[in-house]
Amino acid sequence: MSTPEDRTPGEPREGVTPGGPHEGVTPGAPQEPPGTPHEGATPTTPQTTTPSPQHGSPLRADCATDSDGRITFRLPPVPGAHPQLLLRLRPKKGRSETTRHLLDLESDGSDGHRHAVLEPHPALDEGRWDVYLLPEPGAERRRLRPGLRDLRSLVDGHLRDRPAPVAVRIPYVTKDGFLALRAWRRTAHAEARAIDVTDRAMTVTARLHGAELHADATVRLRLRGTDTVRTVRPRTDGDARGFSFTVGPGDLADGGGGAARVWDVFVGPTDGVPPIRVGRLLDDVADRKHVYVYPAVETDGSALRPYYTVDNDLAIEAT
Repeated sequence: MSTPEDRTPGEPREGVTPGGPHEGVTPGAPQEPPGTPHEGATPTTPQTTTPSPQHGSPLRADCATDSDGRITFRLPPVPGAHPQLLLRLRPKKGRSETTRHLLDLESDGSDGHRHAVLEPHPALDEGRWDVYLLPEPGAERRRLRPGLRDLRSLVDGHLRDRPAPVAVRIPYVTKDGFLALRAWRRTAHAEARAIDVTDRAMTVTARLHGAELHADATVRLRLRGTDTVRTVRPRTDGDARGFSFTVGPGDLADGGGGAARVWDVFVGPTDGVPPIRVGRLLDDVADRKHVYVYPAVETDGSALRPYYTVDNDLAIEAT
């Protein structure tokens, strides 16, 4: 099967560079509370690569996250009278760069190292942010390579309830070996947890953040590129946040003639409220599409396969 998105093998797993304070823990691996059933996913083997220098020794920045969403960057001695970190929101193809965020690099003391802190607020716009050194205002910016990335505080982020708006940022390494941040900012978010695939159906367990479920809540499966929506009644927890739902191939059959169809997954907390996207954002994995790979449900000549999109949102491919 294939999806409408590029299925070229993905980037390395996110986590701490080997030798860092998190060595020995599989970076980005699913972290569920004791007793949680196995999701049925087959995570690909983690690979951590160290970018090779291109012109002498590359300038590297360490970074560490905390549970409040704060990120601290630390750099070795750098040139310039008033150095800053420049975060640039990567523009969409064919568009010009418009959004930037500057952080002052403060001295750590006599050793000459410097640090900058990205506070939780204001939240970054959703997208990918490239990280540069700006030696002084008006100087030419310099792209930074990753040093140690301590992301331990993000691993169990799905266990903490988040208020609205839900803001997430994850440091990661780009395909060409530079340091960047992946950011999400949503009014509310439904965090997918376990995805249990059997030979007849698939069951998704999730938790709502930034909103509450009401008695008339529905799960909405929207056929991508159309106005077609299928609704499923979820099973809800007593705290109005947790829910689960089950679908099989027959629930998403629409006479597509064997062509692959993709259904995007939403939850509607109550009638008249905009639906909320279901995805998985609240841990240390910045790019989940090629990391979490699920088997297909195959029955009566039809098949369903859950997967995460390039934005870490949950979708279901039907054939």
